[in-house]
Amino acid sequence: MYESRGQKPLPWGHFVRRVIIHFIGSLTLVIGSLFLGMAGYQYYEALPWRDAFLNAAMLLGGMGPVDAPRTEGGKLFAGFYALYVGLVFLVAAGLILAPAFHRMLHLLHWEEKRGG
Repeated sequence: MYESRGQKPLPWGHFVRRVIIHFIGSLTLVIGSLFLGMAGYQYYEALPWRDAFLNAAMLLGGMGPVDAPRTEGGKLFAGFYALYVGLVFLVAAGLILAPAFHRMLHLLHWEEKRGG
């Protein structure tokens, strides 16, 4: 997917396309995780969809749930969902930053190879 060390860096237009594709992948992961959280809160806690959205979005944003879970299933779901969204945050950040980080390293090595 990425160019190797011996290849020229991508032209700017192709790089922007790569960044957009990674952003869309990250956004898809976050939206899918939001819907998963909404479904879980609605199923286990019988919360209306708006309240389920609020709780799932607050957990995805790192703020914590608004409504404390009352059922045993809801408590287990909230705990596992919190662990899951912590990983989602890291993966989404990695997806967004990977193209820029790769390009920076690639340009440094490319300059080194061309100059030396």
